[in-house]
Amino acid sequence: MQAVVLTAGQGTRMRPLSDAVPKPMLPVADRPLAAHTVYTAVDAGADEIVLVIGYEGAIVREYFGETYRGVPVTYAVQTEQAGTADAVNAASEYIDGPFAVLNGDNLYEPAAIERLFDRCPAVCAVEVDDPRNYGVLDIDDEAVVEITEKPSNPPTNLANAGAYAFPEDAREWLEVPESERGEREITDVLARVIERFAVRPVTLERWLDVGRPWELLEANEWKLGDLEARVDGEVSGDAHLEGAVVVEDGATVEAGAVIDGPVLIRAGATVGPNAHVRGATLIGADVEIGNGVAVKNSVISRGTSISHLSSVGDSVLGRNVNLGAGTNVATRRHDGGDIDVTVKGERVSTGRRAFGVVAGDGVKTGINSSLTPGLKLTREATTRSGEVVERDR
Repeated sequence: MQAVVLTAGQGTRMRPLSDAVPKPMLPVADRPLAAHTVYTAVDAGADEIVLVIGYEGAIVREYFGETYRGVPVTYAVQTEQAGTADAVNAASEYIDGPFAVLNGDNLYEPAAIERLFDRCPAVCAVEVDDPRNYGVLDIDDEAVVEITEKPSNPPTNLANAGAYAFPEDAREWLEVPESERGEREITDVLARVIERFAVRPVTLERWLDVGRPWELLEANEWKLGDLEARVDGEVSGDAHLEGAVVVEDGATVEAGAVIDGPVLIRAGATVGPNAHVRGATLIGADVEIGNGVAVKNSVISRGTSISHLSSVGDSVLGRNVNLGAGTNVATRRHDGGDIDVTVKGERVSTGRRAFGVVAGDGVKTGINSSLTPGLKLTREATTRSGEVVERDR
């Protein structure tokens, strides 16, 4: 089974984190998001990975190389973002048998993808409370007979989860017309497969479409929840590690630090004296956490520095961010309501009562800056010393 993994998009809803990195290459635990998808495909039995690349495709090539976990990797280039069918069509010249299509910005259960491969042709679905905002599968005699987009009267509660196993014949059906949205939809390909084959559903117990910054937090919460404690780096005898904490080789935890897992501290990172790190936190490679810093339930990307006496919670910090000493991130509203974040110009609820900031690569804050909940700081934005920042910049 060939696995076509879609990694061509920038992910505009993920900005500013995706301003220089494709969304599928943002960090989730010990690897990029797309690597979880590819890893799962290999475990399920894929004998070749075809990665569809586009935006900043060199980053994808550099990470995966010519083989991944012993499986050959081929690259197909999508020259314009014209929909999922167009993305798969970009890989059509490399398809020479049954093939799966997986999204590089989704997390899947490994066992479910194995079932998807085994049941080919098949489609993954997830049970939802209100399916009216999804593509919904209609099932008859254990086969999918139709998929309907956002039906007012859904035939089932099975929403399309965007993972497919197609017969080789489907390669000839990838050139579909544009939909009303102006995109070439993979669901139109699925409809043709349904007409000619018995397509079986594979229901997912757990699945996550990672499209917005708080969903990157959720992805890390999922994968860090699978950690098993391991210490390969240098940990002071006066530090305290509790629960599932991984300290990679080359990482350092200094005296007085308290680490409450699940926490992953990657190679080259330093957690300074008397710091407190807790709650599903990723400390990326070469990160510096200063003296007395508190970090909770956050993603701290490669090369970032959080100076002494700062506090960061429920936040996503891009690469090479520098938070000045005494920077404090607020995470809750006084009324206890959910935190809103601006996505593509509109305020959107995160559905989270605690959410801090999203900082793009190279952001710098002045000492004693205060950042309000739901704030977005664009790439290389700065704040002044002692400034209270209440609006995106």
